[in-house]
This record gives sequence, C-alpha cells and structure tokens, in this order.
Amino acid sequence: MIKVVLIFFLNLPLLVFGQNRESNQNTSVPLEGYISDYEIIKLTSGPKQHWFGYYDKLQVDPTGRYVLVAEVDTIHRSPTENDGLIIGMIDLHDNNKWIPLGESHAWGWQQGCMLQWIPGSKEEILWNDLEDGKFVTRILNVFTKERRTLPKAIYTLSNDGTFALGTEFNRIQKLRPGYGYAGVPDPYEENRHPGEIGLYKIDLKTGHSELLITIDAMAKEEHQGEDLTDYWHWFNHILISPDDQRFTFLHRWRKEKGNGKDKAASGFITRMVTADLDGSNRYILDPSGYTSHFIWKNPKEICMWTKPIGKDNGFYTFTDKTNKIVPVGEGIMTVNGHNTYINGTNEEWILNDTYPQGAERLQELYLYHVPTKKKISLGKFHEPLKYKGEVRCDLHPRNSPDGHLVFFDSTHGGDGRQLYMIDVSKIIE
Repeated sequence: MIKVVLIFFLNLPLLVFGQNRESNQNTSVPLEGYISDYEIIKLTSGPKQHWFGYYDKLQVDPTGRYVLVAEVDTIHRSPTENDGLIIGMIDLHDNNKWIPLGESHAWGWQQGCMLQWIPGSKEEILWNDLEDGKFVTRILNVFTKERRTLPKAIYTLSNDGTFALGTEFNRIQKLRPGYGYAGVPDPYEENRHPGEIGLYKIDLKTGHSELLITIDAMAKEEHQGEDLTDYWHWFNHILISPDDQRFTFLHRWRKEKGNGKDKAASGFITRMVTADLDGSNRYILDPSGYTSHFIWKNPKEICMWTKPIGKDNGFYTFTDKTNKIVPVGEGIMTVNGHNTYINGTNEEWILNDTYPQGAERLQELYLYHVPTKKKISLGKFHEPLKYKGEVRCDLHPRNSPDGHLVFFDSTHGGDGRQLYMIDVSKIIE
C-alpha cells in the first residue's frame, strides 16, 4: 500500500463537469492528493477520462478561449482500434462549456491522437484517426463543422500551418507501446531497418506526401563507431524549428525486437538528429544515446534533457550544427521532465514537470526563471500506483498563447486522468 503523507484538502472554487454536459456548474469541491499555494482549477471530471496528451502541441486557440481535450471511457489497458476517443473543446468564456467535435480510433495514452490547433488558425484543428485500415488525419473547422481527410497521419505541424511531418505509428506501437497506434499491421515488422518507410512530409491542403529520411538510412550511420545494422530501429518525437527551416527527431533502436513489455527488450538507445525540411544536411546533434524530452528554444537552439558525452544528466541547450552545449537549471532542474517555454516571456520562463517522486509518488509542476535561476513550484500532485508504464499520466504541462494559463493532465483528484488549469499571470509579469 502506498503511504500518502503529503495530502491537503483545499476548499477552492472549482469548475467541474456536472451531470449536464451542455454546461458546467461552479461548485466548491475539495481536491485530494496535492500540495499547492495556487488555485487549481479543475476543468473536467469523471467517470470518463479526460486529457490532452503531449506537451509540445497547441491545445489552446489563438484567442485563448477554446481548450482542446479528449474523452474516453475508463479503461486501464492499451487501447485497441475498437476504443473510440471523443474529441472536444472547452469554452473558457462560457462557464467551461463542453463542445464535442469528433472521434478518433487512432490514439495512445501518452500523445493521444495528436489533437491540436493548426498554427495561426482560429477555426481549424486536426487529429489522427483510422479509416479503411489506414491511419489518416482529420482536419475540422470547429464552427462550420466542415471536415476533410488527409491520407496519412501526422506527428508535428509547421509553425505557418501549411505542412506536417509524420512517421509510421504501427512501427512505433510495436517497438514503443503507448506512443503508436493499434489497428494497422506493419508490413515491415520483420525488417530491422526498412528502406521503404521513415519520416515523411505532408501538405495540409493537398495531402501530397514525400518520404524524407528512411529508417534504413539512419541505421547505416554508425553510433560512436558501432555498427547498428543488427538492431531494430524506429523514429519518434519529431518537432519543427520555429522558423520552419529545420526539424529534429529522435532515432531509436533496440538490440531485441520484443514489444517493450519484456525486460530483455525494454531498453533502447536514442540519438537526436536535425535536418533541413527536405531531409538533407542531417546533423547528429546529440550522439550521447540518452536524448529525452526537448523543445526548440529558438531557430538555432534546442533545450533538452540528456547526458552529454563526458557530462552529467541534466537539461542543456544545444546549438544546432555545432558542438556548443550550455547547462540549464544546473542544480535546480535536476529531474527529467516535459519542458517548454512560457509564451510571451522571451524564453525567460521554462515550464516543466517531473515524474512521480518518492513513496508518495508526487509529480511536481514548476516554473523556472532563467535569468535569476529561481524555481517556483506550482504544485505537487499524487499519481496513484496503478498509473505506471504505458498507462501512466504525465502532467505534460502546456500554456496558453499569452502564457497566462497553464494546463496539465493529472490523476490526483480521485476520478482518473482529468484536465486542470492554473493562472500564472501574476508570477510571470
């Protein structure tokens, strides 16, 4: 049994879903399982599960009014193609009204279905789905309900909203369950590094796609002098630079195929690669083998958690196409987390979280002020023990376009994974 010792009961004015899904009601409800000096606004509630997913996607529209969220029945296992996910948004200007928008059958617990606003658009969102045995992308106008479908799934969007990059989610699901999708067999499942698939670019208007970098091409590039062609390879975590000129992705490999569940095949090695938008001018930015979470700081620099060769674990800023590495939050940001920069603060404020810490399994949500090296804890949230492995619920914090609001997923409230919000405007002013 987990002994939870850091539990407070705070009577705060909270916004929760009532029985009427058309409109939420303001009720005063105690939240269990967290410590915070700030008001925690609960935007969703059980019995169904609600969350957004990854930390590097646009959850909030440019006006700051509509917040995307996914809803699913309470299941505690790997999803199948038969498990439908409801796409919706919350209207912060209308008593947190829930507005259903669509459905997906291509999703995972960590990154959802890549639901997000198209950058620069006040009307269009997109997400991945399953149709006729293929993964596709749905693009929806949330007001007119006009919808169109692209022939391939996406992973990340350009900042001008004109194109996306993607990779094969069936291969990811086999080699890293929780980040890919079920429902589509991988025709290259027995190929350690297929040359037919890899990382592709897709036009959001026409749906035309082109293969940029094959898995085989990266498998043939040695890792610190080691030949990699006997290993099982895949791509993951793609992100385009702020000026849409370069992109980065993680190239990963296992010594055994496995499925990520058996201990013998659970370990993998990672290197970060950057490239031009046509796949050329590739550069292995972090060859350490330990690259984890990251975000573009600006068009030239990437802030990431890793263990650079000859250095300790930590957050570092890497300058693209150079050997320049600068530590970030040294001695303060000492635990791996999902890091982003607060919008509108000139990269002075970092938003981050941690995995569950200690016997109490507390996930910390915090801000870090780069110029003063000051850390401000926004709260610590208990994650029940059953949320681990593929079905864990990381906080994955995101912020609004103006940087004033922080949104995060959490299981601390006693009714499963739900969406929460904190106003940080007074902190970052």
